[in-house]
Amino acid sequence: MKKILALVLVLCLTFALGSSAFAEAEKEVELIVFAAASMTETLNQIADLYKEVAPNVTLVYNFDSSGTLKTQIQEGADCDVFISAAPKQMNQLDASKDETANPDKLDFVLQGTRVNLLENKVALAVPEGNPKNINSYDELVAGLKDGTVMLAMGNADVPVGQYTQKIFAFYELNEEDLAKAGVITYGSNVKEVTTQVAEATVDCGIIYGTDAFSAGLTVVDTATAEMCGQVIYPAAVLNITKNEEAAKAFLAYLQGEEASAVFESVGFSPLA
Repeated sequence: MKKILALVLVLCLTFALGSSAFAEAEKEVELIVFAAASMTETLNQIADLYKEVAPNVTLVYNFDSSGTLKTQIQEGADCDVFISAAPKQMNQLDASKDETANPDKLDFVLQGTRVNLLENKVALAVPEGNPKNINSYDELVAGLKDGTVMLAMGNADVPVGQYTQKIFAFYELNEEDLAKAGVITYGSNVKEVTTQVAEATVDCGIIYGTDAFSAGLTVVDTATAEMCGQVIYPAAVLNITKNEEAAKAFLAYLQGEEASAVFESVGFSPLA
């Protein structure tokens, strides 16, 4: 009788522990993802897919320029996963980088989780009908020099703006002179630049190929690596996360076939 009671007790305890572990595994998790504005459409689509994979995880996105997101993280915002549109902003949060890349010696990246997730292209996009008949970066440069073209670009603290500045340097253009001449306008993130082009308030804009695709804009030229370098999107789990395992799982999903297919459908090139 004692053996039977002992066996029943063990079975009950095993069941209880198993139920507890299952409940722990299935607990509701809110995962906060800070991502470059150029990922808005793709990550929203991926959120729907991820619900099938991890129904207990709710993805909460914060889309903005990478510089703004980096500042928010630095100032104490809750964030589990950060995806930047350029290495610069990620480097500024990564303690493994030297003082040149991380001058404030910030430590937010969970070491061992950082990956180069995607590559994008820096595109010269025009409004519907291409009213100024701009067909290349060379033609854009000529129009800027003679004052016949109005260009939209990102601010200096926005990756797409920084890539544009590299293109200016490649063509030996002086941004300050262009601004004084009134031939460039600015956007605080790539979506604002894209909107200016879509609404035809400018003659063209330098944006990402993926944003041009999502907005239905015509791309007339794409910058080469020689002109502005590769457009790499790094991603990492942050060491301030309260949901490390869930954050790592989501980052792993972003590197998988299902998410990669979404990224590729709009023009990203998966790297991880």
